[in-house]
Amino acid sequence: MDTQARARSAVTLAVLAVVFIIGVAWAWARVTEPFPEKAEQPPCTDSPVAAGEVLTPGDILVNVLNASSTEGLASDTMEALVRKGFVEGEKGNTSASTGEGGALIWTDDPSGPSARLLATYFGGHAEIVQQPTANPGITVVIGEDFPGVTDGHKRIKAASDTSICVPPPPAS
Repeated sequence: MDTQARARSAVTLAVLAVVFIIGVAWAWARVTEPFPEKAEQPPCTDSPVAAGEVLTPGDILVNVLNASSTEGLASDTMEALVRKGFVEGEKGNTSASTGEGGALIWTDDPSGPSARLLATYFGGHAEIVQQPTANPGITVVIGEDFPGVTDGHKRIKAASDTSICVPPPPAS
């Protein structure tokens, strides 16, 4: 092989080596790149409700707090409400008093359709109270005298213009 052919072979090999190294570096950078973080979706968004508009349990985000000494009552109540169509929010314990009725419904709008519809699922044993909470949606506080979740209305019409915290549609 002559020197010119050797020189061409060496240059070709060098170019291929550089292209290979650049390709490996690019591939390594892509493989080790962190995955993009999933954007956190809020549990619900405030949406206007016109007078006469119909709401169903699926439009209402519910949180349940256990103020009784019965362990697991918040979880059991949340499961029952979800079976009735409500959207699951937070659950936990609290030291708040529920008074004589066995349950309190904490909401920013006691006369609003969300609270009124939710109250029908407690068989008249829940008092609706204007009480802001840290969690979005409506919060139910259940106590010692809580009789459990009953069948309630499937829908309710808004009596006046208002806004409610509407959960996002379920992921498909």
